Amino acid sequence: MKKFLSKAYVAFIFLFLYAPIIVLIVFSFNNSKSRSVWHGFTLKWYVELFKDQAIINAFVTTLLVATLAALIATVLGTLAAIGFNSMKKTPRKFYMQVNNIPMLNPEIVTGVSLMLLFVYVGRILGGMELSFFTLLLAHITFNVPYVILNVMPKLKQMDTHLYDAALDLGCKPAQAFFKVVMHEIMPGIISGLIMAFTLSFDDFVISYFTSGSSSQTLSIIIYAMTRKRISPKINALSSIMFITVFALLLIVNFRQDKNKKGIIKKLKGSNI
Repeated sequence: MKKFLSKAYVAFIFLFLYAPIIVLIVFSFNNSKSRSVWHGFTLKWYVELFKDQAIINAFVTTLLVATLAALIATVLGTLAAIGFNSMKKTPRKFYMQVNNIPMLNPEIVTGVSLMLLFVYVGRILGGMELSFFTLLLAHITFNVPYVILNVMPKLKQMDTHLYDAALDLGCKPAQAFFKVVMHEIMPGIISGLIMAFTLSFDDFVISYFTSGSSSQTLSIIIYAMTRKRISPKINALSSIMFITVFALLLIVNFRQDKNKKGIIKKLKGSNI
């Protein structure tokens, strides 16, 4: 009975979490703008979605910002994590505490402060306004701490003598870094990259304050649409995004399971 109740509880939690998404996907095929009554199956909202130039432009902007911000933040965060790891315990602890502040800070505070900074710098430089560039800088700023947080554990797990051993075996410092250190911390780098991309793609508050009128993301466009009656095109867009993320998650998990099985097979073969 206890086992049945635990399974029922887990099933209820998953149902509570995913029922709204299921309803959203179902009504993205509804042949009506109604959000509660089913009027038949249709694909017209998906067709209209791809005809809406404003949504397409916002999607391209969101994807471009998320990709560039994730890549740049991953490079900066990885280098910062390596620098922190090479410090002594006291300064490293201090800098890690400072690194955690942006993650704990409310997004609205970060968004407003970055907007004021960009406006102030723009007045000093003259002619600089909120644009795609300021939006990209803002996303890089709040992504870097998350990358550092993902890379640091891998650096702590790495054997500190591996780099020196590579140098003793004839590697140049650059070769030892890329072939040994980077190889050891690569899982953390990839995790940081994925997290940075996801957070950047999903962000609304910071984007709202730093984007300006010339470069709007999907979240801002959707928010603008909620002021009126929500179009079923948003249901179609949300459905596509959810299915895409779900498919990517399945692919990543499948590859990880395949790699684990390969490693276990090699270990068993070596023991024999």
